[in-house]
Amino acid sequence: MTTPLARIRNFSIVAHIDHGKSTLSDRLIQETGGLTSREMKEQVLDNMEIERERGITIKAQTVRLTYKAQDGETYILNLMDTPGHVDFAYEVSRSLAACEGSILVVDASQGVEAQTLANVYQAIDNDHELVPVLNKIDLPAAEPEQVRAQIEDVIGIDASQAVLCSAKTGIGITDVLEAIVTRLPAPKGDINAPLKALLVDAWYDPYLGVVVLVRIFDGLLKAGMTIKMMQTGATYRVDKIGVFTPKATDVASLGPGEIGFLTAQIKEVADAAVGATLTEDKRQTENPLKGFKEVQPVVFCGLFPVDAADFEDLRAAVGRLRLNDASFTYEMETSAALGFGFRCGFLGLLHLEIIQERLSREFNLDLIATAPSVIYKIGLTNGDEIDLHNPADMPDPVKIDSIAEPWIKATILTPDEYLGAVIKLCQDRRGVQKELSYVGARALVVYDLPLNEVVFDFYDRLKSISKGYASFDYQIEDYRQGDLVKMNVLVNAEPVDALSMLVHRTRAEQRGRSMVEKMKDLIPPHMFTIPIQAAIGGKIIARETVRALRKDVTAKCYGGDATRKRKLLDKQKAGKKKMRQFGKVDIPQEAFIAALKMDED
Repeated sequence: MTTPLARIRNFSIVAHIDHGKSTLSDRLIQETGGLTSREMKEQVLDNMEIERERGITIKAQTVRLTYKAQDGETYILNLMDTPGHVDFAYEVSRSLAACEGSILVVDASQGVEAQTLANVYQAIDNDHELVPVLNKIDLPAAEPEQVRAQIEDVIGIDASQAVLCSAKTGIGITDVLEAIVTRLPAPKGDINAPLKALLVDAWYDPYLGVVVLVRIFDGLLKAGMTIKMMQTGATYRVDKIGVFTPKATDVASLGPGEIGFLTAQIKEVADAAVGATLTEDKRQTENPLKGFKEVQPVVFCGLFPVDAADFEDLRAAVGRLRLNDASFTYEMETSAALGFGFRCGFLGLLHLEIIQERLSREFNLDLIATAPSVIYKIGLTNGDEIDLHNPADMPDPVKIDSIAEPWIKATILTPDEYLGAVIKLCQDRRGVQKELSYVGARALVVYDLPLNEVVFDFYDRLKSISKGYASFDYQIEDYRQGDLVKMNVLVNAEPVDALSMLVHRTRAEQRGRSMVEKMKDLIPPHMFTIPIQAAIGGKIIARETVRALRKDVTAKCYGGDATRKRKLLDKQKAGKKKMRQFGKVDIPQEAFIAALKMDED
């Protein structure tokens, strides 16, 4: 028996990081009796250890709740808890496409932040009805009236009916549930039409294989039915259907407006393309849903095992991570300095950090990561255009006509006293100011910035100069041509491919100098002098020298002619020269890692 459409509400929770999305989800689950108080724990939907430890949501989670409203009717609420961080914005966009409304959570003490804006605009693009909720009203610093005015000024939506609540203490949770039921629209759909369902997410379960999360738009999905993926044409027989309450619970069928999961002996997550339309094989729907745009990795870096013998373990580990994270891409590569490894693509630096941490924790791997780089578009003199992921693969400069790099539109919200430092940081990174306005006591700055200046440590620098108060959100705008050059780092006249990078010509000398100075402190002295150089083509732009360890060969010469000492010193010098020609320089792993964190001065 499927639920009538008028009794279903599908909604997601959108907010900036740390404004209380996951805690509000906890309270809603508790209030509707989804879990008993004994089963309840903090951030119940954040089931990855790393999510709980960092206090951030990485994967969007879905839960189905049953709520008896004040009008006496029982409603089915499908809640999607989404991540707040900019690197996981694709998780947010997928969740929003499966819902009709959103709860906009704003911290009553912090107000509107950069990612509040980004996520609200995504919800508005999806034609969502929005219910503003002011959370954390129990805090002494809470200013609900000012934040209400701020929501109206900045976002431009009516906040006079905003619900006041405290997800931590449970104040106002019933009001939130009533607002969901009365103010959000019911889904539309026709149960008699052919099956049309959107594939919202897929992940790998070691016991069930690939589990697929679907939102039904039309028709009925039942166990035993043969379904077809409209984009790939692949067919599967549905084994079981269920919903998360948040425990996985089997159901007989799913009707229009409902969200649930299915298993169908799908072997690879790659076969279940997120955004695909599912339909019944015998009775197909005519028009597929428009789906989502493909996830494009923006940051690339090489991951190599510290011990070359661990390469096969790394291959297995990245394969398993790919099963649960469709936005993570990888391909094999080799490096003269680091051996065999993988060139991996990520959605941003936090995504890179999370994947690295999961590889080291869940698979006990020691890894070296090369400098992160972005995708450059290289126009060749013969008229072709190629994408460059790894600076080490750059074609011969003679064949290059132009190099274009990705630019982003960055939105930064900062308290007024840090505005000068934030503007200086953006100018130093070749930023172009687009607008500057005020949101209450805070400044809203919009800058165009080249992405390769942001992927290094822009976010860390922004947090440190604003004492953690500035918030930052970005979206990729376009590719623009720039005067970019490839900078190599040579150690003992040998290029270290893991440290080569593309930089803007005006910043090359500064980057090269700070790189060689850092490497000088990090490479231990050997028995011979080691020159460390930064070079563009054949031109050396910076150099430092690691002094040699030296044995005192003249110690046993006492008295006698000075020529005896000279002879011994010359012999030593010739030996050092020979050593330098054939000597191998050991570069410790810390040197690679520290060389990536460039501009700390």
